[in-house]
Amino acid sequence: MVKTYFDINVLVDLIGDRKHDFWSMVKNHQIFTSTLAIHILMYVSKFKVPNEMIVDLIKNIIIIDFVEQMMEKAMIGPTDDFEDNVQLHSAVEADCDYFLTLDKKLLNMKYFGKMEIIDQI
Repeated sequence: MVKTYFDINVLVDLIGDRKHDFWSMVKNHQIFTSTLAIHILMYVSKFKVPNEMIVDLIKNIIIIDFVEQMMEKAMIGPTDDFEDNVQLHSAVEADCDYFLTLDKKLLNMKYFGKMEIIDQI
């Protein structure tokens, strides 16, 4: 199974657009994201808790913990954006094959370590 990390911008788009059949789209992928991404998703979408859709999402993906070592790595790089760095380092921590994002700056990197940065699966 392919290990794919979903950047926060992808999660926001997919959750906001209910026309997509999310689970069929990712059926051959093991999906990862960070605790920080869930926090941002809840905040920008103004979701209240409990939220059945988010609980279902969390049950079906793997959440990477945001720990002190991740913060330290994110403070160094590879970009000048802390949140992007947290996402990238979270994906590396999970040994993901792909990093799915809509962020053009990250897409221009093409790779972070051995992980390919892509905009579609």
